[in-house]
Amino acid sequence: MKVQTVALLLSAVLHSVWGQSPVVTVRPRAAAVKPGEAVSFHCRVTGGSQPVQLEWRRTNSQPLGDNVKLGPDGAVLTIASVRLGDQGGYRCIATNAQGKGMTTASLNIRQPPKVRVTPAGPLSVTAGDSVTLECSVTGKPRPSISWIKQGSDTALVSTTTEATASLQVTVMSAEDVGVFVCRAQSREGLAEGQVELTLKGGAFPQASVTETDLTAVEGQSVTMHCHASGSPAPVISWSKLRAPLPWQHKAHGGVLTLSHVGRQDSGQYICNATNALGFSEAYVQLEVDSPPYATTLTEETVARPGDALRLQCLAHGTHPIRFRWTRVGGASMSPGAESTKDGLLKIAQLRVTDSGTYKCVATNHVGSSEALTKVTVRA
Repeated sequence: MKVQTVALLLSAVLHSVWGQSPVVTVRPRAAAVKPGEAVSFHCRVTGGSQPVQLEWRRTNSQPLGDNVKLGPDGAVLTIASVRLGDQGGYRCIATNAQGKGMTTASLNIRQPPKVRVTPAGPLSVTAGDSVTLECSVTGKPRPSISWIKQGSDTALVSTTTEATASLQVTVMSAEDVGVFVCRAQSREGLAEGQVELTLKGGAFPQASVTETDLTAVEGQSVTMHCHASGSPAPVISWSKLRAPLPWQHKAHGGVLTLSHVGRQDSGQYICNATNALGFSEAYVQLEVDSPPYATTLTEETVARPGDALRLQCLAHGTHPIRFRWTRVGGASMSPGAESTKDGLLKIAQLRVTDSGTYKCVATNHVGSSEALTKVTVRA
């Protein structure tokens, strides 16, 4: 009896080990890619009797696309140049003599936001009119939608659903028209669409400058050019940081001339174009560079042999400024001399032969300047 019992138990164990249906896993279980990218799913048999046949099917019963490739043993499914229709589940089915095992991977298609604004515009409206702007958005994941007016980041009040945002604009004056922007944003990116509203019988002024960033050297003259469109023709004025221009600067229409500029002339200059419908501004940032002006903390130093020497050179002007110390007359520096980036010359132990005149030269990309200091070492 004991022999028969052991045989039966051994048979049951062998059957459980060697007579199982397949067990499969898939990696990754889920993937999210953009259209045009490629993705692969790997099906692995982790248990069950051999031989095992692998097969891939779509969970929606549709055939595999013509952009789907299978590896030699059927374990790897690769989708090249993913299309929107490829989204869904992909099931790996493993079959042996004892049965089947299966597992499923899911594919999601990520889509950057896209925006369509209707009506397309530009729209010309009469004071007192009301117009509705419609913004339709697509993308995965679902983007957030908002309306703003160009020149401001404040969201306007709109009627919003999952895929649309309707903005009603009532035009009572020139301040109510302009460019309205629909903005759709998700982790896949940002998309914008816009429509321009104008008042009938005129055109809102639009200012622009030839160059938005200018650099000059002290003493030079600088000319800024501003252009403006609109109806009636806008009047152009200039200001600096919204304050009146210095008296020596001359403005003639859209041309601003700055003569003999100094460091104090650096800053933002504003061109303002104004007509009956409103105003528009354009900006020029001016940076005035200056050559260095070098000085030393002391003009003369008296010391004894063995003393430590510290000579500090200072310089005003546009940075970065480089410093270099030399001795006047061609004498060589003490072997123990050390100079730093910030213009400090150090000699740990002076000798009588270190007496003399020392010159600091400060240099930047505009020019250079020098300063002298006399050192006397008395025994």
